[in-house]
Amino acid sequence: MSQSIKYSHFDVNGAGDVRRNVAIIGAGLVGSLAALNFARMGNEVHLYEYREDIRTAQLVQGRSINLALSQRGRKALAAVGLEEKVLATAIPMRGRMLHNVRGRTSIVLYDPCTKQCLYSVGRKQLNELLLNACDEFANIHCHFEHKLAMANISEGQMQFKVPKEQQLISASADLIVGCDGAFSTLRQHLVRTPGFNYSQEYINTGYLELCIPAKAGEFQMPPNYLHIWPRDSFMMIALPNQDKSFTVTLSMPFEVFERIKTHQELLDFFRKHYVDALPLIGEEQLIKDFFKTRPQHLMSVKCKPYHFGDKALILGDAAHSMVPYYGQGMNAGMEDVTLLTSILNQQLPLDEALAQFTESRWKDAFAICDLAMYNYVEMRDLTKRLSFRCRKFLDTTLFRLFPRFWVPLYNSVSFSSMPYSQCIANRQWQDKFLNKALGFSLLTSFLIGGAIYARRFR
Repeated sequence: MSQSIKYSHFDVNGAGDVRRNVAIIGAGLVGSLAALNFARMGNEVHLYEYREDIRTAQLVQGRSINLALSQRGRKALAAVGLEEKVLATAIPMRGRMLHNVRGRTSIVLYDPCTKQCLYSVGRKQLNELLLNACDEFANIHCHFEHKLAMANISEGQMQFKVPKEQQLISASADLIVGCDGAFSTLRQHLVRTPGFNYSQEYINTGYLELCIPAKAGEFQMPPNYLHIWPRDSFMMIALPNQDKSFTVTLSMPFEVFERIKTHQELLDFFRKHYVDALPLIGEEQLIKDFFKTRPQHLMSVKCKPYHFGDKALILGDAAHSMVPYYGQGMNAGMEDVTLLTSILNQQLPLDEALAQFTESRWKDAFAICDLAMYNYVEMRDLTKRLSFRCRKFLDTTLFRLFPRFWVPLYNSVSFSSMPYSQCIANRQWQDKFLNKALGFSLLTSFLIGGAIYARRFR
């Protein structure tokens, strides 16, 4: 048996101007942001989440890795009036603090020219802020503990499993929007439609979350940096929290995790590779956190199109899940909403608007997935190389001298709204330019040296 719920459309101004009934699957960061934007356009929005309300839940399940808020996410939050609230409690991170195997540190600033920075924000705190904003709209209706079980996307029909009910709950919508993460249920339905392309890739790297607690109510490390312990094929990172602790993420190939079987092996491993972090975490806490769970998998998802006619759409991780090493997963998902809203405001027929969104977005989504893979290599290995430092210095110098002509890759990704695909194209021509300049310099030096040599022996 199933119970059917019918929702009326929202009359935006009482004069017969009927807007769409939109169902959003997933009340995470992207889903709640999408709900705010659809509601602000006058649509009747129903927000469905399979978990309980995080604002009242005692234990929030799922990833708790901190988020690095950058320009794209800030722009999306500003559009719904929440940027200042978020930044009021966020912790600015001005660069990377690199920890070598001896425990010595060095700093690489993100943007020494214009002083832009990333902001460390808590996933739960940000999600609560967005959900509280949703509560202020009479045309947003939140349904927690509703897990999507079935969707007939061509008809706009859905069925949800609700633990408190002994039957499926049915619902309908003019548009179904999937913001339900990397393992999206709505995307699974889209995969079955003709013409939908989909690929996923698991990397041979897992992650465990650890913690550096506060000590005497203060941070144990400088808080305004993303801390990185690069170790060639693996690494550890730490982001500051508002409670003066650090969320630590240990990323290693699964075979490295598997070699650590005993408490002593774990302590020996940390004494060898993370000598300065061990006393900050604490031996007992490290052992407890390391062995209480298995390392989690990471995957990258690419697919297109992101829509089905004028009936369904996927956003965020449901459309382009990526490994977390560029800190762009949330920012890219929020930028999806920014782009979608700008297209919908053009008042195109909905099928044309959604098709335009797919066409405008898929190349950039593929690009940031690739960039995230690259940045893992950079963080775990390249950051400690002299060649990386030299390139960083050269990029910074040229950016300082020619800010409109030369924008470094990291700046374009994190501190601008330049399309991700254009960020890559920009880096490629920069590489070619530098290669030609280096070749010209070497040739010039060779010719000058040859002339001096010939004159001396003449």
